[in-house]
Amino acid sequence: MTPMSDAPFREPGDGGNPAGLSPWRAALRTLGRDRSAIAGTVVLAVLGALAVAAKHVVPYECNAQPNIVALKNIAPSLAHPFGTDEFSRDVLSRVICGSQVSLSVAFLSVMVAATLGTIYGAVAGYVGGMVDSAMMRLIDALLAIPRVLLLIAIATLWNGLGIVGLVLLLGLTGWFGVSRLVRTLVISAREDEFVTAARALGASDMRILGQHILPQVISPVLVSATLAIGNVVVVEAGLTYLGMGVRPPRASWGSVFSDGMISFPSAWWTSVFAGLALVVTVLAVNLVADGLREALNTRQLPAR
Repeated sequence: MTPMSDAPFREPGDGGNPAGLSPWRAALRTLGRDRSAIAGTVVLAVLGALAVAAKHVVPYECNAQPNIVALKNIAPSLAHPFGTDEFSRDVLSRVICGSQVSLSVAFLSVMVAATLGTIYGAVAGYVGGMVDSAMMRLIDALLAIPRVLLLIAIATLWNGLGIVGLVLLLGLTGWFGVSRLVRTLVISAREDEFVTAARALGASDMRILGQHILPQVISPVLVSATLAIGNVVVVEAGLTYLGMGVRPPRASWGSVFSDGMISFPSAWWTSVFAGLALVVTVLAVNLVADGLREALNTRQLPAR
C-alpha cells in the first residue's frame, strides 16, 4: 500500500480538489467550470426538452396545411416566426417536431454503435492472439468501405426503412471505430497489476473483463459517443435529403431542409432555419465532447 501523506493529494487538472472527491464528481466539477461545455449542455438540454414536449409547444400541427394557396411560402412574421413552406406548413412547428426524429435517431443509433463496438473490441483485446487478428482484419475490411456509400447502398436496397430501420442502419454501420479504440484500451489494461491480482485470486475472465477492465474504457467511449451524435445527426439529415431516410410527411431536419430547397431562391427561410438547427446541434455536441475530453482524460476512473 502507498503510505499516506499529511498533505492533501491533488489530481492533475482538478483545480485543487481534494483526493476524497469521487473521480466522477471531480470530472463533473471540472466540466462545470468549462463555460463552452456548459453552453453546449444548455443548448442540448433545451433542444431535448423541445423534442420531448413537441406536441405541447408547437404553435401549429406539424403537418397541418391550412391554406396551400394563400399561406404558401409566407416570410417570417409574428404569426409564423420561421415562415411557412411550399405546402403552407408552419416551419417553426416542423423544426420542433423534426427535433424529435433527428435527435432520437442519433441518440439511439449511437447507443447501438457504442454497445456493439465496446463488446467487440473488448473481446478482441482481451482474448488476443489469432482471434484478435481475425476480428481486427474484419474491422479493417469494413472500414475500407466508405460509410456514406454503404449507407446509400443499403438504404436503396432496403426500401422504406422506417425509424427503427434507420436507427439500426446507422447503429450497425457506426461501431467499427469504437471497437478499435476499445481494443487498444483493453490490451493496455489487461496487463495492469489489479488485473493480474484479480486473475491470481481466481476471478473468471468475464468478471475481470466486466468489473475491472471495461470501467477503465468508459471515459474514452463516452467522449467518442458524444462526438458521434453530432455526426449521425448530419448523416441522417443527408440520407433524408436524398429521400432514403425519414419518409414524408413526417418531419425531420433533413426533410424540412429538403422541402425548402424546392423554392429556395424565393423562400429561403425553410432551408435556412432547418440548417441552423443542424449547425447549432452539431456545435453544441462538439463543445460538450471537448469539455468531456478535458474533464475525463486527466484522471483514470476506478473500476467498480
